Amino acid sequence: MLLADQRRLLCEYGRRAAETGLVVGTAGNLSVREGDLVAVTPSGVPLDRLEPEACPIVDVAGHLVEGGLQPSSETPMHLAVYASGDARAVVHTHSTFGTVVASTMTELPPIHYTVLLLGGPVRVAEYATYGTPELAAGVRAALEGRTAALLANHGGVTVGADLAGAFEATRLLEWLCEVYVRARALGEPRVLTSEQLAAVAHRAFHPPVFPVREDLPAAPTRED
Repeated sequence: MLLADQRRLLCEYGRRAAETGLVVGTAGNLSVREGDLVAVTPSGVPLDRLEPEACPIVDVAGHLVEGGLQPSSETPMHLAVYASGDARAVVHTHSTFGTVVASTMTELPPIHYTVLLLGGPVRVAEYATYGTPELAAGVRAALEGRTAALLANHGGVTVGADLAGAFEATRLLEWLCEVYVRARALGEPRVLTSEQLAAVAHRAFHPPVFPVREDLPAAPTRED
């Protein structure tokens, strides 16, 4: 079986996505690339019921290489992402708060500095019918310089060097969207400025160095 380990990971993270409420039913899809081949979740199968052998393999041109089920209808979007950068995994979900923001905003503003882990404020790609070249092109543009994007009236998509990284980006995106939605219930959220974000980025690359106290007694040594 081609890409056996990658297919197993699709099942593992598909079940995690379902268990954590990031997807419902057959909504959402995942893929992982290895060379010129891509393992992707199949169309019409709930992610919490996936088995490795059910995950089709396609090449980067979109031709079915192995598998008895049809690839996800969003496979063109996944392939467009792979063609435009160094991503090796893609996670697409219809998470609740992500979809709320994607249905009301043109961008998720920097309400928390951890948005920098996604590359900055999260863009919302214009609405297009699922599975179409128009949606693939919109997502590709929204992801430029980012590891996450939202899809208008649809959901979210994240990328990573592997499925673990892409899945963690999905979790962070949903958390940021939830914080923003809940903050809006209390009032107008404060949004971090570009200067404040730059200061966070500077600190991340130049962490403080704490001096070591030299007046403390030496730690006792163990005697056998």
